Amino acid sequence: MSNWTKDSWKKFDIKHIPEYKDQDELDQALERLNTFPPLVFAGECKNLKSELAKAVEGKAFLVQGGDCAESFKEFNANNIRDTFRVLLQMSAVITSKMKVPVIKLGRIAGQFAKPRSSDTETVDGMTLNSYYGDSINGIEFTEKDRNPNPARLLHAYSQSASTLNLLRSFAQGGFANLRKVNSWNMGFVKASKEGKKYEEIANKITEYLDFMDAVGVDTQKVVDLNTVDFYTSHEGLHLPYEQALTRKDSLSNDVYCTSAHFIWIGDRTRFVNSAHVEYCRGISNPIGIKCGPSLDPDELIKIIDIINPSNEAGKISLIFRYGEENIVSYLPKLVDAINKHKKSVLWISDPMHGNTVKSSSGLKTRDFSSLLNETSKAIEILRSKGCHLGGMHLEMTGQNVTECTGGIYKLSDDDLNSRYHTHCDPRLNANQALELSFNIAEEMTK
Repeated sequence: MSNWTKDSWKKFDIKHIPEYKDQDELDQALERLNTFPPLVFAGECKNLKSELAKAVEGKAFLVQGGDCAESFKEFNANNIRDTFRVLLQMSAVITSKMKVPVIKLGRIAGQFAKPRSSDTETVDGMTLNSYYGDSINGIEFTEKDRNPNPARLLHAYSQSASTLNLLRSFAQGGFANLRKVNSWNMGFVKASKEGKKYEEIANKITEYLDFMDAVGVDTQKVVDLNTVDFYTSHEGLHLPYEQALTRKDSLSNDVYCTSAHFIWIGDRTRFVNSAHVEYCRGISNPIGIKCGPSLDPDELIKIIDIINPSNEAGKISLIFRYGEENIVSYLPKLVDAINKHKKSVLWISDPMHGNTVKSSSGLKTRDFSSLLNETSKAIEILRSKGCHLGGMHLEMTGQNVTECTGGIYKLSDDDLNSRYHTHCDPRLNANQALELSFNIAEEMTK
């Protein structure tokens, strides 16, 4: 923690932070954010870190999922509810198969900023800024929309606060009661093969609850059967925004980023002397690090030493994203480096980002079989080296979209245009997310 302050990141190499035309307007927005209440609390972040430490030991499993990039336009209670409901379904499947608790972590209530491979985009001879996410600029291809606008940061905070308020109500107010496990099975999922398999699990859970009541246990009064802990996460990309929401805990004097419980460093901002690494060095939140083909395992060891010098369990999660064709070449080397240096990390599979392709119609998509194959290979590689997969990181939605091909309904390239709604990258729909959960749980229990 030597020489760290919440703005010391400004002295380091900064990538993927937008340039604003009016610095005074940005400063005013950040000053307002600095006075706003925290979105999450230190105690919640500590609890998440403790649960992640259990997952490192194989005593829990993480499910992290949500939109590629949240949008202002699609913000409504039904979308939030449906994403929450699918995560509950996935958790029920994994717990029933693997017999371990599931940590529920949403890519939600803050996933508004996205790094882009190019700073600009050219259409019909006109070049404008790329779309960086709704907290920075608009998706419409006009100069007004594409210019970074500081007012959007305030909008992002407001929407995150509203989303968190609803999520907490769902998690603690009865929606997550295990007695309602059957009602989590939404219509278009219920009609599928996976929906019927889920129904079997739900019926067994109901039978267990009936048995407990019959022998004198009042299941309505058992807190763990009626509520869930639900946490939020996003890529900590926009450091001025994260800095404005950085707070010192009055009880422990530890510093936390209060925009989310869990912050991750992206593949494009993960390097020694990175401003993002410097910022994460000083906060006590659990930290994710995305690991792709460009990663040098030796450099990663240095980054882990910077962020987690005491090798605290639950602090660091490695979210690897190699792609089906590359994982056998890259993951073993990374595991060997981590094992050699005896680093305590949670291994999380992100099969989405390394398997993005362009369909015949020009839309970005991901094939379900590639996602499953990459995760299956990861399970075997980790197992062969004395480790285990501790979680999965998915871009998914509770909506009945057609953005990823394959799965039980065998969606093809021709189906993509019917319900392709993503603002950024293609997402699994609820059916596909549930199907992947069944398959991964079965692979883990072989």
